[in-house]
Amino acid sequence: MVTPAPGPQNGPGQGSPLAVSVDAAGLPATTATLGALATLLLAARRTGRRVRLCGASPGLRTLVRLAGLGGEFEWEPEEREEPDRVVE
Repeated sequence: MVTPAPGPQNGPGQGSPLAVSVDAAGLPATTATLGALATLLLAARRTGRRVRLCGASPGLRTLVRLAGLGGEFEWEPEEREEPDRVVE
């Protein structure tokens, strides 16, 4: 599901005002998923928006990072992470 992420211009909460939120909880960690996310990212950039991935599995997070796209998405913190904290 793709919805506008909460932000000052599109609802309560935090997040970029020009972000699209993607519920990635059910997405498999495959190259097909990676291709679809890259296509979505390109389309979002063309319209001046960012993409926020929510609920991505550790495998999908790893795949996106290995493809060099980890820094291109906004990430919802994992349950064990604190917001704005980098876990290595």
